[in-house]
Amino acid sequence: MGDRERRFRDCLGRFATGVTVVTVEHEHGVHGATVGSFTSVSLEPPLVMVSLDRRSRMCGLLTGAPSFGVDILAAHQRDLALHFAGRPLPADTPVSWEPDAATPSLTGCAAHLDCVPWAAYDGGDHVLHVGRVRDFTTRDAEPLVFHGGAFRVLDTAPGHHAWTGTLDGPADGAWSPGAAALYSPLGH
Repeated sequence: MGDRERRFRDCLGRFATGVTVVTVEHEHGVHGATVGSFTSVSLEPPLVMVSLDRRSRMCGLLTGAPSFGVDILAAHQRDLALHFAGRPLPADTPVSWEPDAATPSLTGCAAHLDCVPWAAYDGGDHVLHVGRVRDFTTRDAEPLVFHGGAFRVLDTAPGHHAWTGTLDGPADGAWSPGAAALYSPLGH
């Protein structure tokens, strides 16, 4: 990696992200990959996007797959983030999967999205895979966060909220009662 690319990567590392594991089932079993480039795209229809290095095994497996999953990791799942990023857990440490999930889902995640491919777009050295969300589940769990090359913990001090002092938060009356429905795609 050249100096400019390294500095650009460091610049992008200033943006905090959640940590996901994208999963796909194939003829040899389940494959998962840790992905930080994940975002919501649309509420109607419900669409999400993952950006995958076009040289990665996951990118090849996702191309043509009938479905894929996105697990949003919880704060206690740092070891799984590392495992699916290529730093395997010890051989005697099992990876636990939800038994009845439509697409492979790790046990204990903050959320899981079951997706069908919608579109794929050229993204330079990456492919942008957009999926339509068929179903999703959530748990009351703090997310795993990545920033500046390290995992981080959210500030969850009582009374502290991102909206505090903005005059644009729910408590300030800026949201109409019907607006809450916009944040619940598929009615869940």
